[in-house]
Amino acid sequence: MTWTPPPYADPATFTEHDITLDAAGRTVPGTVTLPLRSPRAGVVLLTGGGPYDRDETSGPNKPLKDLAWGLATQNVAVLRFDKLTANRPEAMAEPGYTMTAEYVPHGIAAVRALAEHVDRVFLVGHSMGGKIAPKIAAEEPLVAGVVIMAGDTQPMHHAAVRVLRYLAVPAETVGIFHRQAAVVDSPELSLDTPSTELPFGAPASFWLEQRTYDPVATAAKLDRPILVLQGGRDYQVTVADDLPAWREGLTDATVMVIDADNHLFFAGAGPSTMADYQNAGHVDQAALSAILDWLP
Repeated sequence: MTWTPPPYADPATFTEHDITLDAAGRTVPGTVTLPLRSPRAGVVLLTGGGPYDRDETSGPNKPLKDLAWGLATQNVAVLRFDKLTANRPEAMAEPGYTMTAEYVPHGIAAVRALAEHVDRVFLVGHSMGGKIAPKIAAEEPLVAGVVIMAGDTQPMHHAAVRVLRYLAVPAETVGIFHRQAAVVDSPELSLDTPSTELPFGAPASFWLEQRTYDPVATAAKLDRPILVLQGGRDYQVTVADDLPAWREGLTDATVMVIDADNHLFFAGAGPSTMADYQNAGHVDQAALSAILDWLP
């Protein structure tokens, strides 16, 4: 099924052109979406965990393209880019791979590139992109504020076990992930630990960083506005398991739960399932409106 624009997007109100971001000796392609009028602000979009392209393409859906076109229709310039691993997913299993290496250098490059078009640049990160956004902001003073959409705070290896139980996968599979999570927690974890013993086959370098990076503490040190958005039907990053840490750690942030939305911020009813992600849909206009209302 071919992606179609969401009802809140009007392609006649903006233009797009492709760019290349160069950072840390690697290049990635991206797209700049510019309103025809002078933009009120700029947004750099960050995809979730996994080898995603700039649109966060998942089945028939392109949630970040939804956001880019919806924001540009409302006079916000947007830059989105393919993650370093989008065209080289095998890099996620290479020794030395970390979340920081995958996101931060090109995230900073994206902010600086968009700053050539607008006075203020904000980060909008989804899922792992929301988790890492505070670190990018901490390293790049041009970032004027951060939007965290379904950013996880529960340790990722623990969340994986919880999600598998929610999806009612075979107990044997849950047991494998439980044992792998225990290896991540072990004081014996080192760069020499084989990736075959670790969740998702990610190398030890990835999990060692996950153990030390605290997104809430990093965000709390920022002297910039923060918006935290959470879907009420999200089973991956949840109101019960992840949102409390943002609420407790970011007392000055704006926090909003959109009850009808799943992890992609697609609206629906009833318990969310993996099958939802294969059904064509669009980012809920309520989520888009929350961002637009928050942007100064």
